[in-house]
Amino acid sequence: MDLLAKRLGSINFSQTLAIGQRAARMRAAGHDIISLGLGEPDFKIAENIRSATAKAALEGHERSGPVEGISELKSAVVRKLNRENGLSYEPEQIVIGAGSKQIIFNAMMATLDPGDEVIIPAPYWVSYPDIVRMAGANPVTVPCTSQLGHKITADMLNSAITAKTKWFILNSPSNPTGAVYRADELHALAEVLRARPGILILSDEIYEKFVYPPAKFASIAGVAPDLRDRILTVNGPSKTYSMIGWRIGYGAGPVELIRGMMRIQSQVTSSTCTIAQIGTAAALLGPQESVAATIADYHERRNLVVELASRIRFFHAIPPDGAFYLFPDCSALIGASTRDGKVFKTDVDVVDYLIDVAGVVTVPGSAFGMGPALRMAYTCPRDRLEVAFDRIATALDGVRH
Repeated sequence: MDLLAKRLGSINFSQTLAIGQRAARMRAAGHDIISLGLGEPDFKIAENIRSATAKAALEGHERSGPVEGISELKSAVVRKLNRENGLSYEPEQIVIGAGSKQIIFNAMMATLDPGDEVIIPAPYWVSYPDIVRMAGANPVTVPCTSQLGHKITADMLNSAITAKTKWFILNSPSNPTGAVYRADELHALAEVLRARPGILILSDEIYEKFVYPPAKFASIAGVAPDLRDRILTVNGPSKTYSMIGWRIGYGAGPVELIRGMMRIQSQVTSSTCTIAQIGTAAALLGPQESVAATIADYHERRNLVVELASRIRFFHAIPPDGAFYLFPDCSALIGASTRDGKVFKTDVDVVDYLIDVAGVVTVPGSAFGMGPALRMAYTCPRDRLEVAFDRIATALDGVRH
């Protein structure tokens, strides 16, 4: 008997989550593991967020709320988008989900039919292609090399568009490369999309706050307001406020799309945790000083890991302008062998070796659609980052071609 559906044959388990689970098992077994794998910020959630959430729990806000999200949080999102991004939305254009991943999933499920295509610049966040496949459509990945700053150009986008193109997914700042699209680059992409009125645009802005000078964040909905009736802006508190486990995300877009996404959500999770929504509203509306301090700290970490990686002769990485990842090319390791005779055939082999020998967790670039490379999250303290790179350097010291 075939227990599982045939569509699972084209769906992968998230490699970032799988590697995180492997690291957890090794820690439980007593190994000293440093994780540069999962992108989970390590700073403390602000007290006003904790207090608002605890108060909501103590006051008995445990009932299910509306599928689309409680009015308090939707209003907070409207205010945030207006205050910080210059974007004007009404509450009916906002939907709250169980994390930004669900928002993206709902959008794809609500709009894609078999044979439709979704353009995804690579390197990409690991879940984009599989979510598209789950919706029965075809991901069309466009390789964006380090020579291009890991960013898609207007000409590349135009060449990838076909009569079947339904969505273009844009992630800035980018996971896994930290690439940040300038306003003029977004203008050029918008000009291509302006001539193709049937294409929807998903702008994943979850790393919005993690931008390092002189780079500046820009949203395509702000750069091209005339396209806003087909742009879905996706964000959430998980990175900015370190609220990873709270599973809250939001989408802002045209009413018809938002209603379609609500129909999907009504049959999957229904409403999102009310208490977590109240805490998120407090995050968006409360003091933001701690966020600025956090970004400054991550800027210092970015500078540190760029310096540390530059000392490893097998790595080549461009300094990221945003997010909290380094994405070094490790093609110099492919075909090389270790002292004990192990030969690196792929970047997965490199990742396995660094976990086993150095006790350092990374993620293969091939999981993000471009390898051989490694994704390294600098979401642990600076002293641990220094130890991690020392271990990597020691582990690779005897590697030869």
